[in-house]
This record gives sequence, structure tokens and C-alpha cells, in this order.
Amino acid sequence: MTEERPSDSAGDQPEQEPLRPRRSSRSSRSSASRSAKKTNSAWSSVKEILIVVVLAILIAFIVKTLFVRGFYIPSGSMENTLELDDRIFVNVMSANLGTIDRGDIVVFDDTKNWLPSQPQGSDGLGGAIQSALSFVGILPDSADQALVKRVIGEGGDHVVCCDADGKISVNGTALDETYVYPGAVPSEIPFDVIVPDNHFFVLGDHRNASADSRGHLANNNAFIHKEDIIGTAFVIAWPLDRFQILHHPDQVFADVPDTSSSED
Repeated sequence: MTEERPSDSAGDQPEQEPLRPRRSSRSSRSSASRSAKKTNSAWSSVKEILIVVVLAILIAFIVKTLFVRGFYIPSGSMENTLELDDRIFVNVMSANLGTIDRGDIVVFDDTKNWLPSQPQGSDGLGGAIQSALSFVGILPDSADQALVKRVIGEGGDHVVCCDADGKISVNGTALDETYVYPGAVPSEIPFDVIVPDNHFFVLGDHRNASADSRGHLANNNAFIHKEDIIGTAFVIAWPLDRFQILHHPDQVFADVPDTSSSED
């Protein structure tokens, strides 16, 4: 008998599938890690920007509340010292510390309704953003909600207009007011007042174009309480060709005696 041997035919061999490379789990973890790092880096950048913005707003608000505020001038009542659309900075500390003197240019809240009713501000998102930026001190406040005048008399002062030379006197001393608008007289309205304690008698430098304490004597609404003072103007910041430090006119009030001396 003849022995049968297994056939060597290729057709009888089982098919073998080709080998396929397997994705490494380490490679997957590496890709996920890189993606997470990119996300964390982007979020860190956003957080840094937000922190900077919040700190800037906070600093601006603190500065506005305690130190300096910006205002713009909407009228000519303080010409030529301040002109229409000037931007000024106001020292808030002077009001907080109670260091307001005769001759100071002060900005004060219109709690006595000297100004006529003002229309509402701009509507919509733009108006809201402008109001918010003004509130925190990034944009200057509109003087529509406040007034700017010069202090002529403080609590206890006897202020009179006018003497034989047409000058205003304080506690018996005539003032040579060098800041009054050229061609304007110290006052065309006569008055004789004693300023109440903790109050101020204020006038605009352009006496012919200023609705100030003189115009409110008849209704006992002429004097500004110290609590209404926002601060003293110390610089014109804009426009640049108008930039200047606002100096106090010491020589105008240098010879004015205090109240006790004038009563002796």
C-alpha cells in the first residue's frame, strides 16, 4: 500500500491576515494632554485680561471717589478762566478734608436746582456704556449735573456789592478781581449778605453770563453747602492747546481779614 502524505498545495494552507499597527494608548494620552494644555493656556490669558480690566475699573473708581474727578465745561459762565468744552480735573480731597478757600474754583452738585431740568441721557447700549464709564471715572462727568463757580465768600463773611469804585468787598476789603471776564463789571446786581456757617457764596468769572449766587438771593437759595462741594478745579487737561494749571488768586484775597478780625 502506498502511504498518503499531506498535500503541500498552497491552496490547502489557511489564509493569514496582514498585521496592522495598533494605536498606542500612550500617543492618545499625549494628544489629549496637549489639547488640555492649549485650553488651559487660552483660559489663563482670558483670566489675566479680565483681572487687568477689573483692577483698572476698581482703581479708576477709587481715584474718582477719593482723589480726582474729570468734568467738562458746558457753558461760558467761567470765561475766560474756563472755556466752553474744556476738560478739567477736580481735586476731590479738598472737599473731603474741608479745605475750601476764597478764590477756589469749585464744582458742586446742583442740589438747589439752579439748573433747568435736563433731558435724559442717551438711550440704548451706547448711553448705558457712557454712563457706566462716567460713574467709575474713566470718562469725564458732564457738568449738566453739577456747576462750576468761584468761591467769593465763606461761612461768616460779609460780602457786599458794590463800593464807590464798583468793586465787591469781603469783610470790608475791596477785591481787585483780576480773573473777571474782560469788559465785565464785578456785578450789575447789588447785594449785601452774610454767608451762613458751612456755606459758600459763589460767582462765575463771566459775571454778565453767569447765573450764580446773586440770582438766588430772593428765594434764600443763594448759598452752597459744604456737603455739596465735589472738589476744586486744579488743571485744564483738554484740549491740549488749553492745558494749564489753575493757580489760586492769592493776591486777590490776601488782605481779607477773617470774620473775627473784621468784627473787632
